[in-house]
Amino acid sequence: MAATKKKGLGRGLGQIGGGINAMIPQNPDIKNKEKDKENVSRETLINIDTIEPNKEQPREYFDEEGIIELSKSIKQYGIIQPLLLKKNGKIYNIIAGERRWRAAKLAGLKEVPAIIKDYTEEQTLAVALIENIQREDLNPIEEARAYKKLIEEFSLTQEELSNKVSKSRASITNTLRLLKLDERVQEMLVEGQISSGHARSLISIKDKEVQYMLALDVINKQLSVRDVEFLVKDLKNKEEKDADKKNNDPKN
Repeated sequence: MAATKKKGLGRGLGQIGGGINAMIPQNPDIKNKEKDKENVSRETLINIDTIEPNKEQPREYFDEEGIIELSKSIKQYGIIQPLLLKKNGKIYNIIAGERRWRAAKLAGLKEVPAIIKDYTEEQTLAVALIENIQREDLNPIEEARAYKKLIEEFSLTQEELSNKVSKSRASITNTLRLLKLDERVQEMLVEGQISSGHARSLISIKDKEVQYMLALDVINKQLSVRDVEFLVKDLKNKEEKDADKKNNDPKN
């Protein structure tokens, strides 16, 4: 599993769309500092016990099996890409790399390589969200929430967001639509009980309870995406016929 994740490790944050600096608002105080203080970008070893997760971390679910696999890789090869941290008093908050940090702790490392950045809270949020989107570490619901937060926090249009995260506007629109699903259905998607295809087929059902019942059918009857599409189509046809019948009823 660790091998499948190496694809993401080869890409820096600067590779995202117009680059991370095009996304995050610049801190004028940092801008005016001397170069060596401005970047604070040299890799250094940090005591793992002084590092804490980012409260704004968009990932809500960490695959334990994947972290175990990554910890084995770290034991053998070490951490290939340093964590990105922000100093906060005597501790360091993770901007990017929580999965590596968790795996390193599991591997028994006392210190981890890190780069310290003097980001503002706003910059930290942007980097944390975009880094996860870039690496495709998020499940569809986490990704949708990350898009929503980026749009709201930075007043972006979907077109602007598309350029920043190197995703098509259609992809972003379709992902955001997943947030219209019943929360129970969203949880099924997060847990991998239903696929994104199943979930998208259910979005057009306005009744959340019906959405949920159909999602249960997907799990219990092992329905394919095509099966769900047919069921949804039949249901909508029935609703239209019932509506026509009601409109044509002389009693109304």
